Amino acid sequence: MKVSDSMRAVRITGHGGPEVLEPARVAVPVPQAGEALVQVGAVALNNTDLWTREGTYGRPDDPEALSGWRGPIDFPRIQGADVAGRVVAVGAGAEEGLVGRRVVVDPAIYDAEGPDANPVGLMGSERDGGYAEYVTAPVKHVHDVTESPLTDDQLAALPTAYGTALGMIERGRLRRGETALVSGASGGVGLALVQIARARGARVIAISSGPKIDAVREAGAHEVIDRAGDIAGQVRAAAPEGIDVALDVVAGELVGEGLPLLREGGRWVIAGALGGYGVTFDVRRLYLHNAQVIGSAMHTPTHFGLLMDLARQGDVRPVIAATFPLDQAARAQEELSRRGHVGKIVMHP
Repeated sequence: MKVSDSMRAVRITGHGGPEVLEPARVAVPVPQAGEALVQVGAVALNNTDLWTREGTYGRPDDPEALSGWRGPIDFPRIQGADVAGRVVAVGAGAEEGLVGRRVVVDPAIYDAEGPDANPVGLMGSERDGGYAEYVTAPVKHVHDVTESPLTDDQLAALPTAYGTALGMIERGRLRRGETALVSGASGGVGLALVQIARARGARVIAISSGPKIDAVREAGAHEVIDRAGDIAGQVRAAAPEGIDVALDVVAGELVGEGLPLLREGGRWVIAGALGGYGVTFDVRRLYLHNAQVIGSAMHTPTHFGLLMDLARQGDVRPVIAATFPLDQAARAQEELSRRGHVGKIVMHP
């Protein structure tokens, strides 16, 4: 397939507000040995896009430092972690049979080669991503989903949100018949948690805001409680015997209030801090009740492989809230930051 020498892209030129997102005409990246060149069909937005652009992740030695997902960013940077598209070329040593195949890209940069490696970087932060017509990725991160019944928009919604959700569920060891509590249930990760936990055979209790409760229930939650009310009281009423696994992207005060809701041996899994980074809780809730607080950053290669199996079978159905053209990236991120939507926001190059 003939590929032009240049492409449209949107880059951030520094940390800041939506104004730092700048359309540009740049060279099409050349796939190196072991890489594929993917023509982007759809790219989904995530909170990581906002926080990377704003530089709000901080560093372990300086929480207030401006930083990308895992450290300083080399500007300009093309954002966008979540890509679905088609392979149009491969580098030396890569399987030629991938050309023309419909694919999803695993956006993680791992710390090792094994199946249980941890993500230590992210496409769109530590390397250029999919706010562009083309992106390169290691072939081992390019997953063939040609036969999936999902649309490109739905496939693009999977990597970060559903990968993060599946990583939380796997690390929390959620089993069939257990009760799961999902916070932030109307967001991308939250809806993914509801869908996957329900598919795993768990009873799902979700926390959401009033206007979005029906959408969360439609996604598969057995019970939805209003975050504007007494959360602990509502959870106790819905699950008087307690929660087995909390799947939490909110953190903040919810952790301290929620830990007493866990059953003996319960697990509280955290993969976000929409409610605040500072957490205070009574440590006796852990050691006297064999409870665990587990941090979960995205997924491992094994988790992502499981996710792609779900995609090929159509066992998850991401909700698409809105679509934008690539040149409206700033507007799309502003829409994401308002949090008035349910599901995922997607852009088309």
